[in-house]
Amino acid sequence: EVQFVESGGGLVQPGGSLRLSCSASGFSFGTYDMAWYRRFSGQARELVASISRSGGSTTYIDSVKGRFTISRDNAKKVLYLEMNNLKGDDTAVYYCNRASAVKYLWGQGTQVTVSS
Repeated sequence: EVQFVESGGGLVQPGGSLRLSCSASGFSFGTYDMAWYRRFSGQARELVASISRSGGSTTYIDSVKGRFTISRDNAKKVLYLEMNNLKGDDTAVYYCNRASAVKYLWGQGTQVTVSS
């Protein structure tokens, strides 16, 4: 059974940092490009960042470039998202999944709230 367990979210002040983790199981993690997504309240999920199977190639949406860093540990089957200089607009629930049109069942996500 494929499972994603996201963690590391929380309440942080503007300008603060968080490191999200996604523990994956039930599939060959290291053979797939992976991504972080987020969903603002009442809206559809959007792709935030993606990373190739080897970790050698990454992409980001413009609003997080220079602030977020995606990485992965294939041996541990864990995906990371380092988030710095957080802004109120980053408040959302963050999820991980495959970086493709075909996705596995979503995990519960981890809530990130940026507020003073």
